[in-house]
Amino acid sequence: MRQEKPEYLKLYELLRDEIIQGAWPYGARLPSRRQIAVDRGLSAITVEHSYELLCQEGYAEARPRSGYYVCYRRSDGFAAVEPASPRRPLVMPSPGEDAFPFSALARSMRRVLTDYGETLLEKSPNCGCDELRRALSGYLSRNRGIQADARQIIIGSGSEYLYGLVVEMLGRERVFAIEDPSYEKIERVYQAKGVVCDPLPLGSDGIISSALAGTKGSVLHITPFRSYPTGVTASASKRAEYLYWASEGDRFIVEDDFESEFSMLRKPEETVFSRSASQNVIYLNTFTRTISPAIRVSYMVLPPRMVPLFDERVGFYSCTVPTFEQYVLTDLIRSGDFERHINRIRRRMRKQARGTVIFRAATDTPD
Repeated sequence: MRQEKPEYLKLYELLRDEIIQGAWPYGARLPSRRQIAVDRGLSAITVEHSYELLCQEGYAEARPRSGYYVCYRRSDGFAAVEPASPRRPLVMPSPGEDAFPFSALARSMRRVLTDYGETLLEKSPNCGCDELRRALSGYLSRNRGIQADARQIIIGSGSEYLYGLVVEMLGRERVFAIEDPSYEKIERVYQAKGVVCDPLPLGSDGIISSALAGTKGSVLHITPFRSYPTGVTASASKRAEYLYWASEGDRFIVEDDFESEFSMLRKPEETVFSRSASQNVIYLNTFTRTISPAIRVSYMVLPPRMVPLFDERVGFYSCTVPTFEQYVLTDLIRSGDFERHINRIRRRMRKQARGTVIFRAATDTPD
């Protein structure tokens, strides 16, 4: 049975869609929380949570003693040119921090050995086991706003392997535009595959508009949530700009969604894939951060129109992930252990963030 969305999330999605459609243009003042609460018969705390999400996602901003204002620009062109600015490098957490409970992992492994027996020795289908692909389809629908059936999901042994499949599918003659700086293996894998990379400098909210407008690339590889090593997160306006860029000509976006599950938002981060209407965004994610670096399993979600192209050009590749690992991941998702772990970490992160704010307020003294 499908869970009903909470009221604050319904209100957030309604206001977000109205902002995107232009009902509330850039710079417009949104109704007060009290007015919204009275008009819609909601509690003040519900409206407050909705407005917090709008601010966290980059659709609105709160101004002291003034209210909430729209800061999202509609994508009828590129946003104003923004100068690059130096940023502190993002330090990745150590593997042991927030580790997935070993007891839950061991329990799933024992259950899979008992339930599947010798079938674990059988060769996996080329795109991955149907059971894992169906489990991921449900998880992505519940948690990432991605509606994709199992045939659109490809399983592979790590993101680097999937980067290679993207090149094989789209062609080596294309120029791949990448963030600068970005995770070094992205460029190294693409270069090893024989493609030319065009590094595009990052600003405070994503790739600088002038660089994106001037690139010769026809494939844009982005990490919109906390790009490594800068820690830059693309704003809602910037993500819309990426989609506008991709709507022109024969262009594609590769959305590398590493670590986005560990957002402090009360809802999962929006994906570029879920906001695209052109079916030219390829979504990638991995279990190396959410479970363990030892679990070298990643997955790719293709838009429906690209599935035949994948089948034709690279569908003959054998799946590189053992069947046993795929069934263990399936069990972790179906049992709820995977999502409980993610929710536990997110709650702890929010609690720590609140504690830090309180501590700073208590220790802050006037000059």
